[in-house]
Amino acid sequence: MPVKNRFAELLPEITEWRRDLHENPEILFETHRTSAIVAEKLEAFGCDEIVTGIGRTGVVAVIKGKSDTSGKVIGLRADMDALPIHEQTGLEYASKTDGAMHACGHDGHTAMLLGAAKYLSETRNFDGTVVVIFQPAEEGGGGGKEMCDDGMMERFGIQEVYGMHNWPGKPVGSFAIRPGAFFAATDTFEITFEGIGGHAAKPNETVDTLVMASQTVMTLQTIASRNADPVDQIVVSVTSIESSSKAFNVIPQRVTIRGTVRTLSKDMRALAEKRVTEICNGTAATFGGSADVNYILGYPVMVNSEDQTAFAAEVAASISGDCADAPLVMGGEDFAFMLEERPGAYILVGNGDTAMVHHPEYNFNDDAIPAGCSWWAEIVEQRMPAG
Repeated sequence: MPVKNRFAELLPEITEWRRDLHENPEILFETHRTSAIVAEKLEAFGCDEIVTGIGRTGVVAVIKGKSDTSGKVIGLRADMDALPIHEQTGLEYASKTDGAMHACGHDGHTAMLLGAAKYLSETRNFDGTVVVIFQPAEEGGGGGKEMCDDGMMERFGIQEVYGMHNWPGKPVGSFAIRPGAFFAATDTFEITFEGIGGHAAKPNETVDTLVMASQTVMTLQTIASRNADPVDQIVVSVTSIESSSKAFNVIPQRVTIRGTVRTLSKDMRALAEKRVTEICNGTAATFGGSADVNYILGYPVMVNSEDQTAFAAEVAASISGDCADAPLVMGGEDFAFMLEERPGAYILVGNGDTAMVHHPEYNFNDDAIPAGCSWWAEIVEQRMPAG
């Protein structure tokens, strides 16, 4: 079954929604305009129930099928927030907000799910209930967790949940997915080394925090090379070193390093936290100083359920003719929190030959809208077929 004709008809309208959202980006939980527009459109579509304020600024709507003999309830989720990036696309509908930009395509995700909601509200050609979820603060704010913590899954009786992300470099409207671990856990660390500062000409009278920090940066790489199983995936990156002195002739009293750890299993995630702490404390002690280790657990590993992934791939293939095997992604995705609460699947839809996400010249490709909308709709109609 190819792209639904209805979405080809709706493409100009959905594109208009998308470009309006692109022009007016909002960051993290500050999606007040976006959330209001989403709620307004869902009401106009005739959704059976609309609830705002879940996960602070999230919006959830219920669409009931022509019948409900199956008793099934499926959740469809799109993220709404933008990034703190200054846009450099030169588009006529470029961001009007300085320092904010839809550089990850969440404007497209929101518009596609709105398009699917409009279609499903019109046709209701399914046996069960659909819950459409519009989430704020995917970009580092954990909006998915906040929606779950607000009891969304239980309140709406969601049994399965599905998500989608556009993917530059893949042909427009094509799909890719993988079962099991898909996106990495994204943890961060901030380690402050304390020593004895002093004159650079008298290092023997100091406890040098820069030596501690430098040694630690190198030793942290042994987590991947000597502690991790070679077949497991882990990335440890130190991304910042900051000294309490900027002078050329001062050995600083204090140095702070910051970075990120990416893993694809709970065991590796636990091992990484343990070894980062041990290495930092041990290295500081070796040189006569101390380390204050602040290890912050971020998004968990995003794990696609086997059954739902196979089904999602079948639906994608019915639309585009094929569904490729997606690679492991060491980036994070807070849809992971929803997949920890319910079985489901997350799929990639091709954005074509565009700049990569999080780049100031990135733009969501509107030509992907019909395929994305069709996937949402077919997930519902094939999983809960009308009698």
